[in-house]
Amino acid sequence: MIQQYLKIKSQYKDAILFFRMGDFYEMFFEDAKVASNILQIALTSRGKNSGEDVPLCGIPYHAVDSYLPKLLAKGFKVAICEQLEDPSTAKKIVKRDVVRVVTPGTITQPEYLNPKSNNYLVSICRGKYGFGLAAVDITTGEFLTSQFDSMDYGVLLNEIIRIEPQEILLPYGLEDDFKKNILKKLGYSPLISTYDDWRFEEESARRALLEGLNVASLAGFGCENMSEAVRAAGGLFQYLIETQKNILKNITSLKTLSSGDYLVLDGTTLRNLEIFKNQLDDTQSATLLDVIDNTKTAMGGRLIRKWLSKPLISVDKIRNRQLAVKEFIEKSRETSKIIAELKEFRDIDRILGKLASGNCSPRDIVALRKSLDHIPPILEVLNEFDSKLIIALKNEMSTFDEMRETLSSALVENPPLNIRDCGAIRDGFDAKLDQLRDIKNNTRKWISELEEKERQRTSISSLKVKYNKVFGYYIEVTKANLQNVPDNYIRKQTLVNAERFITPELKEYEESILNAEEKIKEIETKIFDDLVKKVEENMTAIQKTSSAVAQIDVLSNLANIAAENNYVCPEVNDSDKIYIKNGRHPVIEKLFFDEKFVPNDTYLDCSENRMMIITGPNMAGKSTYMRQVALIVILAQMGSFVPAESAEIGIVDRIFTRVGASDNLARGQSTFMLEMNETANIVNNASKRSLIILDEIGRGTSTFDGVSIAWAVAEYIHSHPSLGARTLFATHYHELTELSDVLEGVKNYNVAVREWNDEVIFLRKIVEGGTDKSYGIHVAKLAGLPSKIIERAREILKNLDSREYNEKGSLSILGKKEGEEIKNQQILPLFNKEETDVIDELRNIDINSMTPIDALNYLNNIKKKLEKGEN
Repeated sequence: MIQQYLKIKSQYKDAILFFRMGDFYEMFFEDAKVASNILQIALTSRGKNSGEDVPLCGIPYHAVDSYLPKLLAKGFKVAICEQLEDPSTAKKIVKRDVVRVVTPGTITQPEYLNPKSNNYLVSICRGKYGFGLAAVDITTGEFLTSQFDSMDYGVLLNEIIRIEPQEILLPYGLEDDFKKNILKKLGYSPLISTYDDWRFEEESARRALLEGLNVASLAGFGCENMSEAVRAAGGLFQYLIETQKNILKNITSLKTLSSGDYLVLDGTTLRNLEIFKNQLDDTQSATLLDVIDNTKTAMGGRLIRKWLSKPLISVDKIRNRQLAVKEFIEKSRETSKIIAELKEFRDIDRILGKLASGNCSPRDIVALRKSLDHIPPILEVLNEFDSKLIIALKNEMSTFDEMRETLSSALVENPPLNIRDCGAIRDGFDAKLDQLRDIKNNTRKWISELEEKERQRTSISSLKVKYNKVFGYYIEVTKANLQNVPDNYIRKQTLVNAERFITPELKEYEESILNAEEKIKEIETKIFDDLVKKVEENMTAIQKTSSAVAQIDVLSNLANIAAENNYVCPEVNDSDKIYIKNGRHPVIEKLFFDEKFVPNDTYLDCSENRMMIITGPNMAGKSTYMRQVALIVILAQMGSFVPAESAEIGIVDRIFTRVGASDNLARGQSTFMLEMNETANIVNNASKRSLIILDEIGRGTSTFDGVSIAWAVAEYIHSHPSLGARTLFATHYHELTELSDVLEGVKNYNVAVREWNDEVIFLRKIVEGGTDKSYGIHVAKLAGLPSKIIERAREILKNLDSREYNEKGSLSILGKKEGEEIKNQQILPLFNKEETDVIDELRNIDINSMTPIDALNYLNNIKKKLEKGEN
């Protein structure tokens, strides 16, 4: 047995081997040591190998689902090795082999997965000109591929962050580069699996896809001429076949994605805008998804997440969604009926996933049937709707009348979890099964009836039907009555006072009794397998129906969210305008309990309102305002209504954000380096159709450096021929407000405040014009700094503002002791006297009244003064 174990283990060196031994999965050697520690089970030993005790631990086979996730969570793969023959009939050692390999990306138990999130396994390959990426969720059958015609690892990183896979499959040759350029920057640790490089060669990858998807060409999937996309998808498909030991029947299609079809939200933007996770505790609470997701089905929950991560850029598709949402709002009564039905749905996609992997239970099939029972009433209500998208979705849905009737008549309402436990099939569905159940349940009654019948037939009143382990059931007749024994009685044993007989009928019934339970299991399993096949025959149609149900769920959900929160339908078009009247932050407005949320207007385009320079104190609402503009754009392009009085949104191709920063020493990046990396990503990848959010640039370095960089970045975004993007630029560098004097399309805005009795009130209103006050000391006071610090800060600020210096000529804040008098002297200038005189002179000169020769002479005089100052 140990030899058999070691042979199988040698084929799965990177997995913990669950080796089936009767009613247990056992682990040996190093696997046992690792598993016993993680699973908190006893570590023992069995036998010896090379003179050493063999470490052993084990778990009951029926409890495997409760142990598997613990190992997967620690990043391990688990190879399930089963007995392939009945131990009681095996002539030698029982045949065993691995029937599937479970990994973090291939777990199928819904109870261990987030119902509203996909569990993706991603594969990546690299070609001469770019990357291929494919993703699969075997629990839902979703299979995607895409190609990036760029060697920039940043593009790949952003896509991985958006997908958030639990496992990443790589060719051996890409592993080192991937870990160096991607893994360290991900922020979490998915399992990295490696696979033979030749599996990702185009010929073998393409052949695997054609055979597995049963097609003659990949043209129908949109990737026929996308070499890297085909390589990534084909390598992934081969990996699934090898680990799952079969072609998953729920993977029936391949969807090719193109970044040109969606508004691109990179990982930085998803994080900064808190689309899926908040930055405070890394949970979904207080995020955009949290606010807009009240879907009723798991399928709808996963879909709204996809819509949010990939908003559309097609005006027609967006408007189709908007019209559907609008109709759900207008027909609220019908919408309520649909939502009531949606609440009863189980996770159809993941039930099909379990079925495809061979792990489907009778309860799963009943849950599927009960879910499909709600399709007809939904279709009946949808007949009242006439928007284009809803009609299309209605046409995608099937009622499965015959299949549902068969499942209903075959399976009891509350079947056991395992078909081998018996009792899943209804009485009356199969005559042979009913007979066996009757035999099993009524043995004593049958024996009594047989005994009475034989007494009547033979006139032997003392005749008895008995049982022992040697003969089984038999008929016992006393010697005084032997003359009345019928011819069909077969003598089996002679006793002193009686003889024992059997009959063909008794032996047949005995066999039925003794084998009834096993035969019941066989018949129920056969019936269940036939039911599963019937569902498999309808797999594609069920998947289409489930997809339509998910979309109905999301659209009706968006309608309810809009109605409850006073959202409006935005006008989405191909213009360059982002005009929002009284826009609100969809998340913050839900969290405001102490004060009413203050709405604000936005006017952005690519001409007169190209860039908004926003100044104002911390905590006044600059960041909230900028984020709300981005969130409104995302909602609009996903087809949702938006929190505003009105909105016109010209299609945005990408949203870039540079919001705040914190040192990331673990990844070797300072605040300033991270800031510059994100800024470089923006200026190198944004286009004229992009929306750029810049919240403080240059604060991680010296003031002069910071102002210089911020100014240069603003100029570049505004004026570069390939840019000119719509930009919101918040800053504490008040010098940037002067950009509006030299760059057309730059407008200054500030967050209004009111000063009253030495207090500052933030009005949260964005108004035109710049400001030169930051109110930092007031914010420090609000944050709870001790009053002594606040008073001292005010004193220092006053000294700086009034240019106070001590008798030694140093800044008074450097040498003043508490209670010391300060002498008010002329401030030591930043420049020398001659430079200062030149600057003052330049401020006062009237250039328009000078002739060219006057200007040249004047410039020569300035040069001489500056040279004098240097001497």
